[in-house]
This record gives sequence, C-alpha cells and structure tokens, in this order.
Amino acid sequence: MSKKKFYVVWKGHKTGVFTSWETCKEQILNYPGAQYKSFTSKEEAEKALKLDFKHVVGKDTLKPTLSEAEKALIGTPVIPSISVDAACSGNPGDMEYRGVDTKTKKQLFIQGPFKNGTNNIGEFLALVHGLGYLKQRKLTIPIYSDSKIAIKWVKQKQCRTNVQITPENKQLFDLIKRAEHWLATNTYTNNILKWETKAWGEIPADFGRK
Repeated sequence: MSKKKFYVVWKGHKTGVFTSWETCKEQILNYPGAQYKSFTSKEEAEKALKLDFKHVVGKDTLKPTLSEAEKALIGTPVIPSISVDAACSGNPGDMEYRGVDTKTKKQLFIQGPFKNGTNNIGEFLALVHGLGYLKQRKLTIPIYSDSKIAIKWVKQKQCRTNVQITPENKQLFDLIKRAEHWLATNTYTNNILKWETKAWGEIPADFGRK
C-alpha cells in the first residue's frame, strides 16, 4: 500500500497544501508556470509552503553529483526544446504523462491517469505525443526524455512492454497502438535527446512525486 502524500502548490489556480493528487492537478492543469511538489508528511508540506519553490526543489534536484569539469563536458540543455516525463503509482499502476516547455516549464499537454500502466509505457507515449505536437505546429526543436528505454522504443517504433492487456488497461493499449501507428506512418526531423539528470537535475516535466 503506497504512503499518503501531501501536495504543495506554490503557483496555480489555487495555492496551498492538498491531500490528493487529483485536487492538486486541478490547480496546476493549464496554469502557465505551475509550481508544485509532493511530500510524505503534512508538517513537511506546510513548512515547504512557507519557503520559496526554487529553494525547496533545489534541495532535491541540484545536488552536486558531478564535478564542474564533468558538467562542462556535458554542456547545457538545448533551448528552445520541450521535455516529457511520466509518473506511475505502482508497477503496474495508475500512470500519466506530460510535456512542458524546457525553459519555462509551461505545461503543453498532459494525459492520464491510465490504469495498469508503467513508467516506461508513459515515457514512450509522452515522446510520441511530443513528436506529434511538434510536427503539428511545424516546430523542428528537439525533445528531451530521461528514459533510455523509451527513446530506444521510439526509435524501434514499438512499445516493447511486458505488461499484458486487461479490461482495465485496454484504453491504454489502444493508445499504444495509435502511437506505434503514428511512428510507422510519419517522419520527423526533431532530435530525441537524453536528459542528463546528474548534470542538470530532474527533467523539467518531472511530476515532483519522488
């Protein structure tokens, strides 16, 4: 059984501490530059709300895991670009994914939750959705993902999950088929790039539930 989480929204339609992801999502959905993060205790969440968002997130995402020389070799993210990520409660479990503007973190699209999914499936669908989003708008900018597996699946044009189809996740597998069909029948010029978490922190599309 997963532990109860508390969600802090610093910037959204409403701000404060919320006790469910669904309520939190209502506050950040379609809100440009939304700022939010999950915590494992109400006390911790209430303390975080009083602090600056960048200060709180920085504690978790900006740990110096690489030397400055190593970071210099990796460089910085390409801007403009978009970033995608997925979140899953359990494996399999309720899964959702989204895409954001890499620089501003403005949410561009979000889908889910879907029953009996996995993080890898979500990452795959997020990438394909992102490629379609960019093609529709005739944008040639790159797209970032922190999942090597999802990037590989997209290049192979197939979601190679071991999850079995059930009545609960049929909708999800219908979406997978649509994504694979899109890859088989479309071309794109966008570079799919690996987000370097150790150098840059969590990918901008991260759901903040770690």
